[in-house]
Amino acid sequence: QLQLVESGGGSVQAGGSLRLSCTRVGDTSTTNAMGWFRQAPEKGREELGYIYLGGGDTHLYKSVEGRFTISEDSAKNTVYLQMNALKPEDTAVYYCAAGYGFGYGVPHFSYWGQGTQVTVSS
Repeated sequence: QLQLVESGGGSVQAGGSLRLSCTRVGDTSTTNAMGWFRQAPEKGREELGYIYLGGGDTHLYKSVEGRFTISEDSAKNTVYLQMNALKPEDTAVYYCAAGYGFGYGVPHFSYWGQGTQVTVSS
């Protein structure tokens, strides 16, 4: 079984930065990719981007491209979401996910973190 443990959320003023972490704990053998999502109040879940582990493809969607980056520390089984130039509209619960893909394109995510709140004030 695999669990994802998230950390790093909090409150920040507009223009500030936060880094979220997501660590895979347990059996990692069935996953080769991780992704980040968010859900704002009264809105649907939005995918932010994904990374193929072990130095593979990384993709960020246009809504956050240029402000957010995804990286990994393979020795720690941890993936990071670095968020810069934050805006009030980035306020949401952020989730990480782990899954499997073909090394390109959107992976299929099967495991989810518990979510962490990010609040950006103006």
